[in-house]
Amino acid sequence: MLTLLDEHLWFPPPEQALQDPNGLLAIGGDLSTQRLWLAYQMGIFPWFEQDQPMLWWSPNPRAVIKPDQLYVSRSLAKLARRNTYRLTINTAFEQVIHACRSLRERKEGTWITADIEHAYCQLHQQGYAHSVEVWQGDRLVAGLYGMSLGTLFCGESMFHLVDNGSKLAMLGLCRHFSRYGGKLVDCQLPNPHLMSLGVTAWPRSRFLHKLQQLQHEPLISGCWQSGELVLCEK
Repeated sequence: MLTLLDEHLWFPPPEQALQDPNGLLAIGGDLSTQRLWLAYQMGIFPWFEQDQPMLWWSPNPRAVIKPDQLYVSRSLAKLARRNTYRLTINTAFEQVIHACRSLRERKEGTWITADIEHAYCQLHQQGYAHSVEVWQGDRLVAGLYGMSLGTLFCGESMFHLVDNGSKLAMLGLCRHFSRYGGKLVDCQLPNPHLMSLGVTAWPRSRFLHKLQQLQHEPLISGCWQSGELVLCEK
């Protein structure tokens, strides 16, 4: 059943999403910080294009990975050890989300509208949304961003301008998040690229149950402090 949202701050139970893999749940509402935060707490996220109304989803199945189980190919491990690129965390959130938006707009269109970009920048300023950046010298060449709920990280989008750049950002996120007690990364919708990295598909019911547990577990202090990201321990 598809629910039409009004100005009140609420969502229907995600189990009521339409019976298709993407799990369309509701239409309407707004992109206020309060509504977005409530959505993620319930396992819901926005996904719509510029000419569409606001659409809210809770997929079944859900793509997830434990951060210490990311598949690292020999070539990716070798790239990480070379120190060709420098990784940081929460130093260029606005640049990362804008790059995700602009690159997708040029290729196939994007759900990262100007309103989405503004909303997630506000979430970042309030400490809910975070980014990982990959630098080649002073040039931002890859990155990702998403939402943190306790020991769960909900990935939203990533981009790359160099080969394996987004994989390097994902590796950086998973290793850093695991060191600070992170237990699960939500990748939303399964696809072949994600599955090749070790992502698995969970029934929505399993994900929602785990979400209720993980969002109340604290990370080790300092996880989201901005600065350099250590990829390989010396």
